[in-house]
Amino acid sequence: MTNRISRRSVLQSSMAAALVTSLPARSNAADLNYKPAVPDRPAPPYTSFDKTSTAAEVTAGMDLSGMTALVTGCNSGLGLETMRVLAMRGAHVIGAARTAEKAENACASVEGVTTPLVVELTDLPGIVSAAEQVAGMDVAIDALILNAGIMALPELRLSNGVEMQFAVNHVGHFLLANRLLDQVVAAKQGRVVVVSSGAHRWAPEEGIQFDNLDGASGYDPWQAYGQSKVANGLFSRELARRLAATNATSNSLHPGVIPTNLSRHLPDREIDPNDPRFKTIPQGAATQCYVATSADLERVTGYYFSDCNPAEPNHHMQDDDMAAKLWLVSEELVANFL
Repeated sequence: MTNRISRRSVLQSSMAAALVTSLPARSNAADLNYKPAVPDRPAPPYTSFDKTSTAAEVTAGMDLSGMTALVTGCNSGLGLETMRVLAMRGAHVIGAARTAEKAENACASVEGVTTPLVVELTDLPGIVSAAEQVAGMDVAIDALILNAGIMALPELRLSNGVEMQFAVNHVGHFLLANRLLDQVVAAKQGRVVVVSSGAHRWAPEEGIQFDNLDGASGYDPWQAYGQSKVANGLFSRELARRLAATNATSNSLHPGVIPTNLSRHLPDREIDPNDPRFKTIPQGAATQCYVATSADLERVTGYYFSDCNPAEPNHHMQDDDMAAKLWLVSEELVANFL
């Protein structure tokens, strides 16, 4: 069964995601209704940053010389702005995009030290090859920023046996991160930064429909997108638990509602960049840059952020049993296509 996106569903989803970003600030981390993934680690502090803060502002004054970051989806939108700002602050940024041309053009468009890398997230053998190329650079990865994604495909499409949004947003990044974990752990304080979304609240009632990952029992564009974003958050949470004995961390985030290429499948591009609910691209890239670089988050792991502050995801994103099951299912999916 295939459902097409309606004008009403687009407006509803945009409003709901915008609402998530406008939740009132809390006074301290103890106010969070959140079960820590790694209980003995510190809770994240609250900051003076907010929805209007930009990536350049949250990294102001930083000297990131000696830092290596890898950013997926570097060729446009939040990925390009994240690469630009980190490189501007002195980091070496490995910019990953679907094709060599896109990666090379993006890297050439920013000032600083960048290295293009081809990562097509539906090409699992290609992801393995890309990870081997990065390993050959013989560098530790201080920040692995899993930013690329697709949203609300109007019709059901499959990749590697599962629905395309789940394949791209979660499975491809799951494989890439696992292949690069040794280099993340080798960093002084390596960080995995997973871009989830407030749209995780639009997932199916079960959170993740493990018996319907191929969409054969029904497909709704927004539910499928929400499911992939729940998967992003659960992956980050389970990874935090698995990395607990190391200095490495894993956190997920909601960047906000931003008019980028992510909305290219929406009818008539029904996102107005002048709508006050929406962020600009520099504002949208702020939270992932903050989570990747802030000294205040040195040992913070297993949390979810929005507007450069800790936030409360729904109960599915705190379900450790579901996170563990997702990890095993993802390993099986990857093994079947390598």
